[in-house]
Amino acid sequence: MLTVTAYGANSATSPLEPLTIERRDVGPRDVLIAIRYAGICHSDIHTIREEWGPISFPQVVGHEIVGEVVEVGSEVTAHAVGDRVGVGCMVNSCGECAQCLAGDEHNCEKGNTQTYGSVDRDGTITQGGYSTHVVVDEHFVLKVPESIPYEAAAPLLCAGITTYSPLARWGAGPEKKVAVVGMGGLGHMAVKIAVAMGADVTVLSRTDAKREDALAFGASQHVATGEEGALAGLAGTFDLIINTVSAALDMNAYLATLRPKGTLVNVGAPPEALPIQVFSLIMGGRSFAGSNIGSIRETQDMLDFCAEQGIAPEVEVISADAINDAYERVIAGDVRYRFVIDTATL
Repeated sequence: MLTVTAYGANSATSPLEPLTIERRDVGPRDVLIAIRYAGICHSDIHTIREEWGPISFPQVVGHEIVGEVVEVGSEVTAHAVGDRVGVGCMVNSCGECAQCLAGDEHNCEKGNTQTYGSVDRDGTITQGGYSTHVVVDEHFVLKVPESIPYEAAAPLLCAGITTYSPLARWGAGPEKKVAVVGMGGLGHMAVKIAVAMGADVTVLSRTDAKREDALAFGASQHVATGEEGALAGLAGTFDLIINTVSAALDMNAYLATLRPKGTLVNVGAPPEALPIQVFSLIMGGRSFAGSNIGSIRETQDMLDFCAEQGIAPEVEVISADAINDAYERVIAGDVRYRFVIDTATL
């Protein structure tokens, strides 16, 4: 076993602090990665504070991981020492079910192995990227293009693929009107990617606070939904809506802004049920859907697309001792738009 330095929590109510954790020995198909940067996702906070259910402690989170390959197993063919690589939200899957065989590991019928908080193949609990090193099966390691700086690449492994996947699947492109609900870590990536795909993009945000940013990222308009009648004035406007907000919204009001045969896709994960009027869907053949990250193949496609289009998230690089403060700022919405940890400070 390899002992490495990390930053994690010993309980759901304790602050994150320096820890030492063990990584498994490098197996024949494994890659050992020296982590350079790790992004902070709101999912990290929900998980470590047990807001999504109980977990095992101590726990290190982080599923937006980039770094360099420093060792490979004897059977590894996809990666070599010195390669720039990344790891996202999953580190394994069964490899045998219909979903895995179709290349959709994220939909593994037995449940994919999450980068943190899952039972790994050796029976241990996976530990995430707020650490100096990680050992991952080569199939779940992505190639990070040279043109994307490490610190900018990290959030692409979650925020990037989470928004790229539904935009690609539901055909965002020229002559399509796309709305992005919320413009945080996920939303600002949805705007940039949809614009690069050629879509006409509108940001739907509660206030005008991020109007200038939305337009700078390429959106054609920004609508403050907190203003009375704002959504009613958009009835029948959009082909596709990407909802990045993890809170209860009046989904029927948003569905009404779709054109006939349009689709609203939720990538945010609100804790409560969202009431939907079925007539909102029936009238006009509209659809309400969900999407969750993407396959390894699609994630690599996303990285390559972002490199080709010059797309990168807006990041604020922090040291490890600022993680707890960063968590509070994420909860308060005080980040534009993604915190990234410099793991050299661990």
